[in-house]
Amino acid sequence: MPLNKIAVSGKGGVGKTTLSAMLAHIYARRGRSVIAIDADPAGGLAEALGFPPDLVAQVTPIAEMDDLIYERTGAKPGTSGGFFTINPRVDDIPDRFSVSYQGIRFLRLGDIEVGGSGCICPESALLKALVTHLILYRDELLILDMEAGVEHLGRATARAVDAFLVVLEPGRRSLDTARRVRQLAADIGITNVYAVGNKVRGESDRAFLQEHSPVPILDYLSANTELTEADMRGEGIFDAAPETVEEVERIIVALEAL
Repeated sequence: MPLNKIAVSGKGGVGKTTLSAMLAHIYARRGRSVIAIDADPAGGLAEALGFPPDLVAQVTPIAEMDDLIYERTGAKPGTSGGFFTINPRVDDIPDRFSVSYQGIRFLRLGDIEVGGSGCICPESALLKALVTHLILYRDELLILDMEAGVEHLGRATARAVDAFLVVLEPGRRSLDTARRVRQLAADIGITNVYAVGNKVRGESDRAFLQEHSPVPILDYLSANTELTEADMRGEGIFDAAPETVEEVERIIVALEAL
């Protein structure tokens, strides 16, 4: 089955941005129209995609666009409570505030600093409306690189997410995060949650993840120094790690077979 909307999650440093970037490039090379969304406050997706620095510099996180937030919601960013529009217009945002490179459109959501996770605030209303629009009403193949949560998703969009991928590495903390992500996803109705094992050094790591993963594992990505070296050089990872590309292609085959 062809995929259209893929969300990637996992704890920080586990490799979810690597997987997101690889998926975006593989599908773009296949001729799909791809939009890659950086929904992780730590950022880094544009760099992993290999976007030139001058192009990345043109992208302002949507959550930091105070004038836009006020224009669309009727409330100033940083406020909570009170009255503001919870279904603001967002259909023009992806094209106006994204950049494109090698067949991939890139957009950064940014972080909501006031009010904590799940805050009822203008920024949150705009971002949730934007993600809903991207998932339900845009035709591109969407890659959503998320932090370890589901803050930007809601019940309205849950059924439209074709796959929710949790990236694991051999370790208890990674597994604990995966359990939390699985529960959060289930709470809003996402049931098609799968794992990808990353930084796997051999059969013992595979066996560990296979035994303890709280969700079905699609396949594994090997530990690869080429990825680390590309990151140190500030280069995109797709051309730097052909073995990882082959592994991600196998993951896509496994995912589409479902």
